Amino acid sequence: MLTPQQRLAGLSPKLQERVRAIELALRQQRLADAERDVIAALASAPPHAQILLLSGVIQRRRGQFQAAVDTLAQALTLRPEDAVICHELGGAYEGVRDYKRARAMLQRACELDPQLATCWFNLGRRLIADGETQAAIPVLQRAVELKQHINARTMLADTLRTQGRFAEAAAQLRAIVEENPRAGSAWWNLAMLKPMPLTATDRATMQKLLAGAEVTGHDRVAINFALAMAREHAGDFSGAFAAMRTGHALAARGEPYRAAEFNSHLQRILDTFATPPRASEPAQGDPAIFITSMPRSGSTLTEQILASHSQVEGTSELHDLGQVIMDECDRLQQPFTDWARTHTPEQWHALGSKYLTRTRRWRERRPRFTDKMPANWMYVGAILAMLPDARVVICRRDPLETCFACYRYMFTQHAYTHDLADLASHWREFDRAVRHWSALYPDRVRVQVYEELVADPQTQIGELLAFCGLPFEEACLNFHATERRVTTPSAAQVREPLRRDTARADKYGSLLDPLRAALDMPPFPGA
Repeated sequence: MLTPQQRLAGLSPKLQERVRAIELALRQQRLADAERDVIAALASAPPHAQILLLSGVIQRRRGQFQAAVDTLAQALTLRPEDAVICHELGGAYEGVRDYKRARAMLQRACELDPQLATCWFNLGRRLIADGETQAAIPVLQRAVELKQHINARTMLADTLRTQGRFAEAAAQLRAIVEENPRAGSAWWNLAMLKPMPLTATDRATMQKLLAGAEVTGHDRVAINFALAMAREHAGDFSGAFAAMRTGHALAARGEPYRAAEFNSHLQRILDTFATPPRASEPAQGDPAIFITSMPRSGSTLTEQILASHSQVEGTSELHDLGQVIMDECDRLQQPFTDWARTHTPEQWHALGSKYLTRTRRWRERRPRFTDKMPANWMYVGAILAMLPDARVVICRRDPLETCFACYRYMFTQHAYTHDLADLASHWREFDRAVRHWSALYPDRVRVQVYEELVADPQTQIGELLAFCGLPFEEACLNFHATERRVTTPSAAQVREPLRRDTARADKYGSLLDPLRAALDMPPFPGA
């Protein structure tokens, strides 16, 4: 690793002082000051690797990723053995979505300076994003060994969980709470492991933490939800429900739900697609299988079944469709529902091509792939306008079980989950959209009912494969034996054979009567 003085070699004392001032401004988040000084430094000296490095860092922070790539590549030609330049260039390549070069630069940074924990952490993060989870584990373990990157152990634990290595994940999470008992996310992630590792001693520890004033913010929310899961596991359903309610009340303060606004937005979408628009020409999209649902409704199970097929790559939740739509909104400076009304088949085709280009890496090993972003149920009309040959599988489950499963879980950016009435309202909107898309696209949309799948897996899986244009394969019935990363909370469940005992609402009895009433259901029998 280069020393600070080696980095400044070749600069005059005055320029050395200016470079130090730029570095200080960056550490203090004074980006405008750093940018002003780096421009002056570039103007008053021949190209120098350290000044170019700082300029590239500033461009990255400004979101000027292509400029950062150009600047940092120039710096690297002047100092090719500099791990920091390689690391920053890897981040810039990520910004322009050149993930292959990003990964190569991050790997090179680790080779050049094996003591830089941040390089190992970001390489691990990149490997996970590329679907190389097994390769990411030793990389993240190295970051943990260096004991300098605060998020490395958390990411390692989560990665082990996605691989079904639950005991190892638990050991990492235990190490986090031993070092910092107030680490709410670690407690919550422990509560989500199977088998449940939290003990009576853990419950007492969490209760003591919540009784004090030291635990605040997200940590306090997370510990309440972890305590709820631990109490439920111990059979204390009223205590579990009380902890959930407290956690939601805290979370709702920073994440209010505006039901009327959401409902109006969905209505505009359904009105926009009251009839199918003229679809993309020529037709495209056969490789894509979209799986969408309310959370906790069997979408991960459905993806695991399909990913067990020799022709299908399971990818988990992809953000590419949403990004394509957002990019088009930005390009046209119009809301989605405005331009979607007027787009021609050629324009839809161009958007579909962008989506297929963005997701090309998921077709390198197998010809078909899944896209399991839950909220895509709102955009089925756009999906099938862009990709008329795609298949859309909408997973649904009993409404009471769906809503309560969402209430049990600590979501972020799902504000509707914080209140039982809002949950019921959101479910009704989901139900309305599902009925709309099913009627509009009967040959391209399949509604996969969780209870029917559990009751008769042979028939349901056969029908699912036929809908997707896939020949039957026995491996799909034995989906729990398929080894792949699963990033959702259902990572443990999909590694088990189908179970018929996953319903929980009845265990909470009349405590859920407000939710039953909001869903127009009768109260719990005998309440």
